Parts: sequence; C-alpha cells; structure tokens
Amino acid sequence: MSGATPGWAHVRAMSDRHGTFEHAEGPEPRVEHGYCTDDVARVLLLAARERNPSPLTRQLRDDALRFVTDAQDPTGATRNRRSADGRWHGRHRVEDAWGRSLWALGVASRADGWVAQAALAAFERGAERRSRWPRSMAFAALGAAPVLGADPWNRPAHGLLDHAAMLLGGLHGDRRWPWPEARLSYANPVIPEAMIATGTALDRPELVHEGLALLDWLLRRETRDGHLSVSYVGGAGPDDPVQGFDQQPIEVAAMADACARAASVDGAAQWLEGVRMAAAWFDGANDVGMPMWDRRTSGGYDGLMAGGVNLNQGAESTLALLSTFQQAERLQPVGV
Repeated sequence: MSGATPGWAHVRAMSDRHGTFEHAEGPEPRVEHGYCTDDVARVLLLAARERNPSPLTRQLRDDALRFVTDAQDPTGATRNRRSADGRWHGRHRVEDAWGRSLWALGVASRADGWVAQAALAAFERGAERRSRWPRSMAFAALGAAPVLGADPWNRPAHGLLDHAAMLLGGLHGDRRWPWPEARLSYANPVIPEAMIATGTALDRPELVHEGLALLDWLLRRETRDGHLSVSYVGGAGPDDPVQGFDQQPIEVAAMADACARAASVDGAAQWLEGVRMAAAWFDGANDVGMPMWDRRTSGGYDGLMAGGVNLNQGAESTLALLSTFQQAERLQPVGV
C-alpha cells in the first residue's frame, strides 16, 4: 500500500439524515437519484467492522442501521429504493439488497448496546427468508456466519447457513471452466467467500476446501503482470478475453474481502498478496496505471476504462475503496 489511506469524509459528504446518496457527479452527490439499500447496507457493514470507530463512523453506523431496518417489511423482505424526501419505492424482495442487509446486520449484531440488539432482531427477521439467487444467499451467509459464531444455537442463522451450504455446495463447473456459472458477472469473489464462511461456521471442511480452490482459480485468472485485472462490466465466459473494460471497484473490494476470509483459515501467501494487490489497484497498479481514488476527498472513482478513469465518486465505489483498505490495514504485519 501507499502511505495514504482513505477516510470517511466523502461518505459523510454523500450522506444526509436519511442515508447515503447512491450517485455522484464528480464529488457532488446526485440528490435527485436518492438512495439504495444496497449502498446503505455497505455503510453499515464497514462502519460496524471499524476497529477504532470515531464519532463520525458511529453516527454513520447508527443512521445506516435505522435505514436498513426501515427497509424491511414484517416478513424480512427488503426494499431497495428511497427518494431524497424519505419515501420508499418498489416492492419488498428477497434479492441482493436483502442479502447485503443481512450481511451488514449480522456484523453489526456483534457491536454493543442498542445497535447489537436492533441489528440482531432485524437479522433474525430477514434470515427466515430464502432467495433463489446464489449471490443474494452468499451475501446473507456472510452475515449469518458471525451470528452463529457468537451464538451456536441461533436458529435463524443456522437455518440460513444450512440452506446456503446446500445451494452453494451444489454449484459446480468443469475442468475447462471451473466457475460454477456459465459466465463471471458481478461481485464474483463473494461466491467462494461465502463457501469458506459457511463451511467454517457449519464445520463442513469440504465446502471450505471447495471455496478456497474456486477463489484460487479466480484470483489467478484476474491477476495480470503482478496486478489485478478484474472481471469487466458485462461479464466473461470461457471463450471471452481475460482482460477488458470497464472494470468496477466492487470487484476489487469483493476480492479483498474473499482473500482476507481465505487468509483466516489458510496460511497460503497468495491470500495476503490478493489483498495487497486489491489495495494497490486503487493506488494505480491496474491495467491503465491510474489511481482509482481522489486523495483530496477520499472518494472512489466509479470505473476503470480503457481510456482512463470515470471521475464520478459514487457511494458504491467509495465504499469499495474503504472496504479494501480496511482489509489491507487489518492484515498488514505489525511494524510495516
């Protein structure tokens, strides 16, 4: 990593009393586009896992928790869209916003006081639902794992992880294309990460091994000349080029998360190297050789393109930046 690390200033600038705005033009929030639960759940997740939370990150965490719980209906399904005036839009569903919310709620349930209590109650409500989408279930499993780790008798967490193990363990590729889907699409590393987390929580070593092997394949595929070259918008199949554009920061953050998870159960040096490469990608060790964040604002840029960088600093890209550096700092050897 470089000496500079991002802070939370841009997340604060992108937020108001309701939540964190989804889009930006340059560093300025596009208020008219409102908020999405996907992004606010990311705020909750990252603020909840800060090792030394500041008053700012505590406030962002608390506000995000209120937003995420308000997005739920009594059955645990989740709405994803909210306008700047605070009105919700769309139906409650059991898709990615649901899964990301459970991930964040599960991590926040390890906090203290009312935050832990409110997060656990909302997690348990949502964990009674099931999604047919592998990524949605993978996100949810990453929230269930810490809940079960704290309370091995937690029935909603155990039930959700059992279902995730059945779904994820049933995904298989072949020798030519080990990936368990016809194409790589988005947030790809969350699939092997969820395998590792679920297998660890349920004491299913075969699922852990499968997740590590799949992540190893993906990391090798997305490493080019010593730096990350992650899956591009539109995805890629076995007959598509390995390198392409646009590349999204969410893919890099997902790789950092997955490699950090792998490092917690396996001592292979490649996992620490994967996290290091993820942080370096934001600092310019990428296919274009340009930094992917603004050091003045701590905002992450929205995409890496063949001709340069998309300079808009939206919530997803900024939170991907923060998430990646969280993992890099946590795994950095003492004294370095």
